[in-house]
Amino acid sequence: MKKKIVKSTKVVQTKKSSAVVRFTYTQLLNSAVLLLKQSRQHAARAVNQSMTSAYWELGRQILEHEQRGKRRAGYGEELMARLANDLAVKLGRGFSPRNLAQMRLFYRLWPDPYEQGSPAYPQILQTVSAKLNEEAEIGILQTVSAKFASAACFPLSWSHYVRLMTVKSDAARAFYENEAVRGGWSSRDLDRQIASQYYERCSLAKKRIKTSEQPADLAENEFQDPYILEFLDLKDEYSESEMEEELINRLEKFLLELGPDFAFIARQKRLRIGNDWYRLDLLFFHRRLRCLVLFDLKVGTFTHGDAGQMNLYLNYAKEHWMHPHENPPAGVILCSERDEAVAHYALGNMNNKVLAREYKLRLPDEKALSAAVFGGRPKAARR
Repeated sequence: MKKKIVKSTKVVQTKKSSAVVRFTYTQLLNSAVLLLKQSRQHAARAVNQSMTSAYWELGRQILEHEQRGKRRAGYGEELMARLANDLAVKLGRGFSPRNLAQMRLFYRLWPDPYEQGSPAYPQILQTVSAKLNEEAEIGILQTVSAKFASAACFPLSWSHYVRLMTVKSDAARAFYENEAVRGGWSSRDLDRQIASQYYERCSLAKKRIKTSEQPADLAENEFQDPYILEFLDLKDEYSESEMEEELINRLEKFLLELGPDFAFIARQKRLRIGNDWYRLDLLFFHRRLRCLVLFDLKVGTFTHGDAGQMNLYLNYAKEHWMHPHENPPAGVILCSERDEAVAHYALGNMNNKVLAREYKLRLPDEKALSAAVFGGRPKAARR
């Protein structure tokens, strides 16, 4: 009797021990994978940041060397060609005259990456250069460069800054840099936003609100006008359902166009009013406004009937979907065309916030958009 009990106990203990071992190994594996992935990402960011800082410093040195030899005509081009050739011999590819010119421009556009009150890195280097001989100077420069790279002065990658350098307006460049950091944009996302003139469209929306006869509404700043949906690749003839399907398939790009505070909730959201069922195309939540945002897709021109239908949806959402801690929902009618007079009278004096916004399936014309935002002034005058 005792032997059977002991044997039974051993079997139970063996099974329990085996289960614990398998569970512990799974945890170990998952933890190891997570640790190594995070370490690789951190190492990649550190290397990228260090190289970006080094390019900034090289741009500073090139500019100062050019200024010392500017008495000679064409000295800058000669210097770039010679330096590019010698660097290629010693370090390999990646240092063409064009790349060196980008580094020089990088320093010109970001002359002081430190925050106000921090020590100025260029001053440190100048002091070191003046007091130490060449061999000692190299050692100190390496130490200072390591300190500079670790200071997180350049939060974006070198690819980001190369693209930002193509933006001629100082205000626009600062805007894109801040939005890229805030939104975690990849260099491809940044390229898309610049190409679609995201800054100009934001400025245009704010200008319309400022010059409107109605009191300024800060909520309207969160909604672009127009929205650029070139990534949908729709044909000349398409239906609203096809457009909705493509927006969902490319939801990540659509969210990038909407802005960083939009969160997707549902598509074809059903609601029953009386004896009829309705479907809302897209439902989002806006974190900063703390409200639901209802999107109704319209292929064609905005009409007063579209405004009435959205008002119906908003009244229902206010009673059945809105939580007590949230603000009243807003509605956006996304249409391919909008008559300003119709929109003015159809949307005026509504208790609910209803907006009519146009969408474009092609990138906007730069001259036309700039004229609408800046009154036709040339870019150089806006800097």
